[in-house]
Amino acid sequence: MERYVRFTTTGGRTGAGLLRGDRVEAIEEPFWAAAVPTGEVLALDSVRLLPPCLPRSIVCVGLNYASHLQGRPIPDPPTLFFKPLSSVAGPGDAIVLPRGAARVEPEGEIVAVVGRRLKGASREEALAGVFGYTCGNDVSARDWQQADHQWWRAKGSDTFAVFGPSVVTGLDHAAIDLRTRVNGVEVQHARSDELLRDIPEIVRLVSAVMTLVPGDLIYTGTPGSPPALSPGDLVEVEVTGAGVLANLVAHP
Repeated sequence: MERYVRFTTTGGRTGAGLLRGDRVEAIEEPFWAAAVPTGEVLALDSVRLLPPCLPRSIVCVGLNYASHLQGRPIPDPPTLFFKPLSSVAGPGDAIVLPRGAARVEPEGEIVAVVGRRLKGASREEALAGVFGYTCGNDVSARDWQQADHQWWRAKGSDTFAVFGPSVVTGLDHAAIDLRTRVNGVEVQHARSDELLRDIPEIVRLVSAVMTLVPGDLIYTGTPGSPPALSPGDLVEVEVTGAGVLANLVAHP
């Protein structure tokens, strides 16, 4: 199991590395085919972690846990939507509540990170094309989601696609644990074997209609009914091996 990160130094230089305890061992980019060390080793507390990859596309699956459906029928076809790159935020970044949104909720999710080009993949090819997994927060403005014909502003506002802090490799896709906490209180907990459509099936479905490339993200769905957020709240999403994605909530 390896943990891949991207970082920026105090001098503004960006790079990628393997997280080893309190150190970052720098590697060459892109790292999808192999982790080639540069020889540089940095103290973790001397860098700021960035979103751990640079996606071209961010695809999300809605309504993919029975606990989130709350008795509603399973969507067929599945509910898929995009988040714009402008909505990306990383570890330590603020989640900014947009003006005019009455209720904003966190949605902790397991995020699959694509590691090779995929188009029309089988389940086996789809799973082999997943590089690893990271923590995601599909922040959602519920009143806009219910009022609009599309979810573009409810799901795509600035800072609403939070992910990181690392991409972890070597996990069993059916045995990944997900937890979300707000101000230290656990508000969501699920495992990947509870997904209504599992990770290889989700990747297969997406690749059937669009080409995926290394670094692309697929948010796999959120469980339960998370609470509303207020300025000053601390949201933490934890995924097996990927660490804890922590973000404070702020006014615009």
